[in-house]
Parts: sequence; C-alpha cells; structure tokens
Amino acid sequence: MSRRLGDGLSALRGTALIVGFAFLYLPIIVIIVYSFNASKLVTVWGGFSTHWYGALLENQKILSAAALSLQIATVSATVATLLGTMAAIALHRGGRFPGRAALDSMMTSLLIVPDVILGLAFLLLFVVMTSLVGWPAGRGPMTVTIAHTTLAIAYTTLVVRAKLTALDPDLLAAAADLGETPLGVHRRVTLPLVAPALAVAWLLSFTLSLDDVVVASFVSGPGSSTLPIVVFSSVRLGLSPEINALATLMLGTVALVTTAGAIWTLRRAKRQG
Repeated sequence: MSRRLGDGLSALRGTALIVGFAFLYLPIIVIIVYSFNASKLVTVWGGFSTHWYGALLENQKILSAAALSLQIATVSATVATLLGTMAAIALHRGGRFPGRAALDSMMTSLLIVPDVILGLAFLLLFVVMTSLVGWPAGRGPMTVTIAHTTLAIAYTTLVVRAKLTALDPDLLAAAADLGETPLGVHRRVTLPLVAPALAVAWLLSFTLSLDDVVVASFVSGPGSSTLPIVVFSSVRLGLSPEINALATLMLGTVALVTTAGAIWTLRRAKRQG
C-alpha cells in the first residue's frame, strides 16, 4: 500500500513538473517558432521563412529604440553597480554612522514601492528640478538613465551585501595582519571575492533597465522611447511577426550571456577551489 502511494506521489510530482515547465516555456517556444512564419498573420502558419528578421533589421524605429535602450542600460547598470557596492560596504562594515538607518530604509523601500508610484515620483522630481535649477531640460535619455540607476542601486546593494555577509572574516583579518591597509584589503581581497556578485548585480541592473516599461513611460519624452515602450505600443496596435523576431533575438542574446556567465562562474570557482 505504501509503495503504491509512493509511486502515485512520484507520478504526481512528475506531472506537476511537466505542467509547470510547459506553462513557463511553451509560450516562449511558440514565439520562437512563429518568428520564422512566412505569413503576416501571427496566428496562421504560412511556411518557414526568415523574412521578418530582415524586415526587423530595416525597421529604423525599433533599431533606434534598441540602441538607446542598450546605451541607457549599460550606463545605469555600471553606475548602479558602483554606487550599490559602495553602499553595501558602508552598510556591512561602516558600523554606526549618521543616516545609516535612513540609507538602509531607502534601499529597502525601492524594492517594495510599486513602479507606478516610483514613476510618478521621478516625474514630479524632474519637473520640480527643471523649474528650480533648469536641469534636466525636458524628459529624455538622461532622465531615464537617472531613474533606472536609482532603481537598480537597491538591487545591487542587496546582492553585494549578501555576498559580503557570506565572506569569511578570517580572510580579511589575515590580510590586515600581513600588513595590508584597509584600502588594500578592499582592493586585493574583498573585491576579488565578491566579483561574482558584482557580475550578477550588473547583469540584474542591465536586465531591469532593458525590461522597464512603467517607469520609463513616465520619465521619457518625445524621441527618447526605449525598446520596451516601442514594443508595448506596437503590440497594442496588433501582433506583428517582427516583434516575434525581436523577441527571439533577445532570448538568444540572454541565453548566450547567461551561459557565458555560468561558465565564467564555474571556472572561477574551480580556480579558487
């Protein structure tokens, strides 16, 4: 009886696993397959064709939005990783200092406040700054970059701080005992040990910026629409095979970057082991 019950539970777990993976990945597979559809109707299969990839490469609106999104995501991820790392080190090793509780609260609040509220807050901030100091002059790539950087700092701080907490304090103490200055300990010991967390934080920030629609819609102006906004606007007017092709290219890029990051992390772990 117990054996039958165990076999039934195993079958149920296997079925749940298959259904779960199908629910997550079947829509992605459909997008990839229909990106090679020759028909203009995305719901009707008209034969295999790569026509829509060529059409995508000729769509200047999408290409311009993609270039702008990549530029904003690169800058915001780099600045957020730098500032988030500094904030994580300050919160982890800074001891008690004025404003510590406020800094910690601000980092946490950015993670839980709805994007609509944050987008409205950024919009009001930029409007007030423009009226008071004349900068920024209108909404554009600069305002989107500032907003995305601010959002990403909270995530980078969380990731790097978690890695710092997991570090062995004896390694840092040993480096100090061997004559390293506090700055040298950070540069030669701490940063190499948290390098995987820095890479994860940068990739996470880059993805958040590249994926954002809500906040960017509040702080972007005419001529500064990012790729997610352009895609969202196109989908509202009707499904297009070019969007399927774009989604497939983005999925392929993410897969390559993720694979490269996993290989780099494994090789680094083997060297340290």
